[in-house]
Amino acid sequence: MYWVLFSTLFLVLHGCSGWLEPTDPPATVDHVDLERYMGTWYEIASLPGPFQGDCFCTKAQYSLLEGGEVEVLNSCRKGAPSGPLEVAKGRARVVPNTRNTKLEVEFRWPFKGNYWIIGLAPDYQWAIVGVPSRKYLWILSREPQMEEEALREALEEARIKGYHLEGLRMTDQSCWK
Repeated sequence: MYWVLFSTLFLVLHGCSGWLEPTDPPATVDHVDLERYMGTWYEIASLPGPFQGDCFCTKAQYSLLEGGEVEVLNSCRKGAPSGPLEVAKGRARVVPNTRNTKLEVEFRWPFKGNYWIIGLAPDYQWAIVGVPSRKYLWILSREPQMEEEALREALEEARIKGYHLEGLRMTDQSCWK
């Protein structure tokens, strides 16, 4: 009798665990026009990676290269908005058959990182970039500051996609004022 009760309880709790933590990777947007996506993006908020510690005024510059690759220039001020500029140069490649919504970014061979566009404003004024594990997330804007309503929309989209935002860090962009 206890065995049946324990087995049933285990199956119920195990089945519910999928409701608590998403197990499928987050859905990306339907399509990205790479030419429209190119240009400067300012980081508004992030679930930052370990390489972003102590960064201020973070931005990325994307340029389309021949052959469809993307040059990536990430920069931030270290330690303070007036701190030294740190720049990382890399390349991104579109993952085939993803309608430009998933890229692999490489800053140092042979290490590659996922760059999935999971949210994008129709006018390409803000974007949400994440990774399949949901460990890292970046909310980007074409301007150093983002309108409150647009930020709320982006945060809600990230929540819907299963990202936990308790550790979200707002990026200090005061050096651009």
